[in-house]
Amino acid sequence: MRTYGQYCPIARGAEIFAERWTPLIIRNLYLGCGSFSEILEGAPGLSRTLLSERLKQLEWVGVVESNPKPDGRGRHYELTSAGHDLFTVCQSLGEWGAHWLEIAPQHLDPFVALWSMCKALRRDRLPDRRVVIRFDFTGRPHRERYWLLIELGDTEICKTYPGFDEDLYITAEAEAFVKWHAGQLSWSQATREDRIQLDGDLSLARAFPTWNARSMFAHILPIARTAASHAG
Repeated sequence: MRTYGQYCPIARGAEIFAERWTPLIIRNLYLGCGSFSEILEGAPGLSRTLLSERLKQLEWVGVVESNPKPDGRGRHYELTSAGHDLFTVCQSLGEWGAHWLEIAPQHLDPFVALWSMCKALRRDRLPDRRVVIRFDFTGRPHRERYWLLIELGDTEICKTYPGFDEDLYITAEAEAFVKWHAGQLSWSQATREDRIQLDGDLSLARAFPTWNARSMFAHILPIARTAASHAG
């Protein structure tokens, strides 16, 4: 691990926190990703080799702990008390980013928003039966399709057809879906302007936006909109 060679707590903390991918790994663990594959899925672009290296570093400094899974296949990872404290730094960074940084075209990956949405779903509001929702995202170089599988309170994002009947079809502009999840576009506006369209089970279509599936930073007003509201 690289060092600044300084006693300053900011410098020593940055040696751990400011490593590439580390904040996202901590975020994913906080959101409930316990296995190596779950952590990896929530960080597109992160290699298995680098994730393994980062997890070893975080265990060594006491931020993460792991134990063998009961079935003996792989390990279960979770944050320690120090790791939960370090997540508050992630949260502060996220609040700063949500307020001061614009969402640019390179940030419009709908899979990341869908994955994050899945982690934020209110389990007590989900249907008590198996439900399959197909998502088709437009406005990207290639049309992207994913499925949300809900069963017995568990949720899974599938990149291939899960093999069950589809109950609801959502076609959305990637930008509209990401900005809705980020709190920068209301569901009513996105659907009214046909930027997000729903077909299929009417009761599911009505219930979907009530599942409280937006970002934990969706309540933060971006600086551009803050300035506009002050000017008005």
